[in-house]
Amino acid sequence: MSDVLVIGGGIIGLLTARELVTAGSEVTLIEMGETGRESSWAGGGIVSPLYPWRYSDAVTALASWSQQAYASLAEALTEETGIDPELTVNGMLVLDVDEQAVAVDWAARHGHRIDLIEGGRLHEIEPQLAAGPNRALLFPRVAQIRTPRLVKAVRGSVDRRITVREHEEVLELMVENGRIRGVRTPAGPVEARQVVICTGAWTAELLEQLGRAPEIEPVRGQMILFYGKPGQIHHITLHQERYLIPRRDGRLLFGSTVEHTGFVKTTTAEAKEALYRAAFELFPILKRTPIEDHWAGLRPGSPSGIPYIGAYPGVEGLFINAGHFRNGLVTGPASARLATDLMLGREPILDPAPYAVDAAR
Repeated sequence: MSDVLVIGGGIIGLLTARELVTAGSEVTLIEMGETGRESSWAGGGIVSPLYPWRYSDAVTALASWSQQAYASLAEALTEETGIDPELTVNGMLVLDVDEQAVAVDWAARHGHRIDLIEGGRLHEIEPQLAAGPNRALLFPRVAQIRTPRLVKAVRGSVDRRITVREHEEVLELMVENGRIRGVRTPAGPVEARQVVICTGAWTAELLEQLGRAPEIEPVRGQMILFYGKPGQIHHITLHQERYLIPRRDGRLLFGSTVEHTGFVKTTTAEAKEALYRAAFELFPILKRTPIEDHWAGLRPGSPSGIPYIGAYPGVEGLFINAGHFRNGLVTGPASARLATDLMLGREPILDPAPYAVDAAR
């Protein structure tokens, strides 16, 4: 019997497992597919919420803590596994300046640097940008991380320290006398003293059997990858809900759609065309840049984007860490640490009240 059973092997589950085993817990992780291959793999990896001033203080608190932690986390993962997750500080240009006053006020309240870039200066720092925009907000400290490399590195970090069971679906949560006893899979019962649900978009389906499920639903996001050259585009760039992320090797990631299609994860030609047009209207050079890939993922949507982190009411030993919507990567380290604090009875890094299952959202 393990001390803790982590259900779900995305970045939230993997980071939670890493925190727990580092704290001395014996951990088993169960994943219905392959670890890190769902929304964690598909995500862009911007280490900031998009339009961060639009989010609640609860999301900002998780993001800010994680932003401070990512440099040491990336360094540790590289040393432990030899896999560099490519944490890169590009800065984030936001071309939507109609909310400038709100953004500047948000940055001042939360200690984030923000610069107003105007006129020719904008095209000096981003020469390939289309001629139209002449003002932007720059968050110079915003970084990105390469999501496939990150999940590989975290998996490598925990590989020899925890038990990982892939391609094994949890069929039932075993509850006796108000306490979690483990789960049942096609291979039989798996017992544990505590269970934490980190199943992303599938969380509500799993918890419905207990009579109360959090408001988490799948939200499809599609994006395209251009085969660019290093140095063509310098900054993460955000405009009209779309973003472009320049990778170190020159590849350019452009996304993303927000589609309520249930658990349908297939890509569509319509979304690919819409993304392509938006991309080259923002950076005309992309019209001459080949598309290398096009994919989709299912985000775990939740009301106001505030994740559920904490004890599941009425079942002793059962916890949840899910519902991060578009911010799983940027809030992942803090979410994993907070969940571990609560499970082990430690002083929590943040006030856990806003993330409780029964908290108002």
